[in-house]
Amino acid sequence: MPMNDSWQTAEIPGPVKASRIIKPEIADALIRRARRPVIIVGHGILEYEVEGRKLIDSIIELARKGEIPVVATASTNREFMDRGFAPAAILPAVDIANRLKDHEWKGLDGKGNYDLAIFVGLPYSMEWTILSGLKHFAPALKTITLDCVYQPNAGWSFPNSTIKDWAASVKGIVDHLGE
Repeated sequence: MPMNDSWQTAEIPGPVKASRIIKPEIADALIRRARRPVIIVGHGILEYEVEGRKLIDSIIELARKGEIPVVATASTNREFMDRGFAPAAILPAVDIANRLKDHEWKGLDGKGNYDLAIFVGLPYSMEWTILSGLKHFAPALKTITLDCVYQPNAGWSFPNSTIKDWAASVKGIVDHLGE
């Protein structure tokens, strides 16, 4: 499968597809330039490891280094709390997606809407649908997915890659953010 095709071959994203994150520095630059980023996490962050530690620990480090609020979906809140990290909100993924599309929404803290949404760990088909909606109805919002499969409806996505290559890229993003 080519590196820039959707992970599920029957899905057709349309003519506008995500740019590929081929180096961690690309994601770092996008995150650093964002005025108001937010991270939306799903239960998949509990299933993968990044060089010997759970993905959730890398996401917590990324959130702390970048001072980025985290929206916990599904059953991830307890895992965050067990690690001494309180997410900014606990919302269903579809609910946060609808709020991100709302131009009048003032964000989780009431200080304004977000300009960058980082998705990680959601089920592929759900993330596909959410990103498609954001692509069409929130065009000013930049989107990144940090999963190991290509999401063509995001603004930026990793290509389809091995877990080992993907884990090294995630570690690179976390290690270099804030330098």
